[in-house]
Amino acid sequence: MENRIITTPIDMSLVRGAEELERTARGVLPHRLPATARAQSNDPQVLMAESQPSGVRIAVRTSATGLELDTLRTRTTYAGVPPRPDGVIDLVVDGRVAGGAATSGGNTVTIDMATGAVEQAQGPVCTTRFADLPEGPKTIELWLPHNEVTELLELRTDAPVEPAPDTGRPVWLHHGSSISQGSNAASPTGTWPAAAARLGGVELVNRGFGGSALLDQFTARAMRDTPADLISVKIGINLVNSDVMRRRAFGSAVHGFLDTIRDGHPDIPLLVVSPIYCGIHEDTPGPGAFDLEAIAAGQVRFRATGDPGERAAGKLTLGAIREELDRIVRQRAADDPNLYLLDGTELYGERDAVELPLPDALHPDAATHQLIGERFARLAFGPEGFFPASA
Repeated sequence: MENRIITTPIDMSLVRGAEELERTARGVLPHRLPATARAQSNDPQVLMAESQPSGVRIAVRTSATGLELDTLRTRTTYAGVPPRPDGVIDLVVDGRVAGGAATSGGNTVTIDMATGAVEQAQGPVCTTRFADLPEGPKTIELWLPHNEVTELLELRTDAPVEPAPDTGRPVWLHHGSSISQGSNAASPTGTWPAAAARLGGVELVNRGFGGSALLDQFTARAMRDTPADLISVKIGINLVNSDVMRRRAFGSAVHGFLDTIRDGHPDIPLLVVSPIYCGIHEDTPGPGAFDLEAIAAGQVRFRATGDPGERAAGKLTLGAIREELDRIVRQRAADDPNLYLLDGTELYGERDAVELPLPDALHPDAATHQLIGERFARLAFGPEGFFPASA
């Protein structure tokens, strides 16, 4: 950058896709659930996932040709499990992805699944630089890593910045599991919801929480209170692989979740999305677990540990969840004409699994995220889609 350096405080006027910013000792930490919701959960998985800023971006209007962003990441790893690749900060200029840079340094939390022991190590701040940006006024977005807790410390540019103007595009609020958060996507703009939003011409608010799409009422209330023009909820895989409820409780929980969302959004299009195809859990209940033999060979892979014979007792499988969601949405749609159902196997089905298998038997790879995003954009935002273009 040139000698003239301008430091701009990072506040909510510059941030999209977050619920709030928590002041830390060195900067601010984006959260995707409000403090009231976080206070109602003592699950470390929820608290980690919601503070990983999937879909969160810094959005400014500026004539700067160079910028720097200081961040401090926190990565969670598991003893004996190969670590994920470094996170990425993506650069988007006037709506087009223009580059990306890997993160580095930061803090590491290592969990020993066998003993429950937790080790923490501190590391340095990461400075991400983007130079040679186009001359003249432009809108710049910095999409934060979708799978790393990321404190925002300092934004520096060689020209003044101001908050990016409202795009006027419909706001799409989406909730789902780690697949919606972006597990195994290559970058934050490469998650399937980000790809779908870009193709569909909507503003994404991503509430995909890895391991934590469990029909929690605190999540439903947060969605109830979040401004949106379009809402989708992807339900299923976490309920199977966590084995937290049976079919009887599932039906009631879905009704309650949808009721709460409708309390704040009574009339806007609301799309329920059933699970994509996942062979290990189609007919086999959870809980899910790491495949220890694969890990010993240096690969991350998951397996189902339940007994298919337990389905009769109400244990959930993906097949059972699709059946129940179809029944519930049909019942509710009689009085809710803006409620829709999308079968997740239309996004990724059994035939797709032959050509593009899930690398760890659970999460899509980068190419499959793009495929799912393209299909969702067509089915949801296209001319014959669930979400009217005029919404």
